[in-house]
Amino acid sequence: MNIGTSKDTSEFACDSIRQWWYNKGIYDYPDATSILILCDSGGSNSYRHYIFKEELEKLVNEIQVGIRIAHYPSYASKWNPIEHRLFCHITRSMRGVILKSYDIVTKLIESTVTKTGLKVKANIITKIYQTGKKYAQDYKEKMKIKFDENLGKWNYTALPKEAD
Repeated sequence: MNIGTSKDTSEFACDSIRQWWYNKGIYDYPDATSILILCDSGGSNSYRHYIFKEELEKLVNEIQVGIRIAHYPSYASKWNPIEHRLFCHITRSMRGVILKSYDIVTKLIESTVTKTGLKVKANIITKIYQTGKKYAQDYKEKMKIKFDENLGKWNYTALPKEAD
């Protein structure tokens, strides 16, 4: 789980994916050709935000692994397994504690365990993110996002550019 000290922006969302990839994903899935990410439909990774898609393209070009995004429709993120399998346990770990510092938050998150073996790792991202950032003026015309035939606004894939 990533903890941001700045703003929840599209850049933060992609930095979180980037950090997971370089710290865990690349080692656990060395032969991966794609990553599937389930997202809610609002906030920093909203299906409506072209800035998220632009940041996503930058990320896939950097890591050279495609990323498939599947957004839950509005008000349906309750079906996201992370909501049920992770957040409830983290909330229980933090019950009754005054969150005075990032160190306390990190320790409480990392103390989260379940009988079935869930262990949570917490990372702090201290980068300062600019809000109100706009996508490049010509991005919509140049974007390489592949939208699905069915429910394309919620389901799409960013593929890396071919190496020159």
